[in-house]
Amino acid sequence: MSQTIYDIQVKSIDGAALTLEPFKGKVLLVVNVASKCGLTPQYEGLEKLYEDKRTEGLEVLAFPANNFKGQEPGSDAEIKEFCSLTYDVKFPLFSKVSVVGADQHPLYRTLTSTRPNATGDGPFRERLKGYGIEPNPAPDVLWNFEKFVISRDGRVVGRFAPDVTADDPRLLEAIQAELSNEAQ
Repeated sequence: MSQTIYDIQVKSIDGAALTLEPFKGKVLLVVNVASKCGLTPQYEGLEKLYEDKRTEGLEVLAFPANNFKGQEPGSDAEIKEFCSLTYDVKFPLFSKVSVVGADQHPLYRTLTSTRPNATGDGPFRERLKGYGIEPNPAPDVLWNFEKFVISRDGRVVGRFAPDVTADDPRLLEAIQAELSNEAQ
C-alpha cells in the first residue's frame, strides 16, 4: 500500500503527534506561515476564508516555518498566542516545520514534488530579487504564505505564490471547484 498525504506524520501546535487522516474528505488549504513577515496580515484573510467555507468542507492548515530570513523565530507556544491574540485564528495550527532544505518536512517534500510550480510566482520572484534576495528555484517553496490546495481525495490540485491572498479569484476558484466535488 502506498503512502498518501493523510499518512504523513505531523505535530499539532501543542506538540501532539498526529497525521492528516482526520482531514480526509475535506478540501485542504495548506499554508506555511510566519509571524514577522510582510505577508503576515494574510492571517486575517485566511481566517475569514476558513470561517466562510468550513461548513462546506474547507480546512485551512497552517504550518509555521522559519526558513525565510528568520521571520518565524518564536516557539510553538508563542506562535499560537500571537495567532490567537493578533488575528483570532481558529483554523488548525501545527508545530513549526522546515519547508525547504535538507531538513524539509515530508509533507512539504510531497507537496512540492507533486506540484512543482505555483500560480502567480513570477511577479513575487521579481519582487524578492528587488529586495536583493535570490529566490529558491522551483520546485522549492518560494517564501512564507505559499498555498497548496488539496482535493477531498488527497490530491494536490493547486499551488499559489505567497502574495496570492485568500480573496484572490484564482485561489477562490480552485477551492470552490474542489468544494463542489463530493468526497469519494
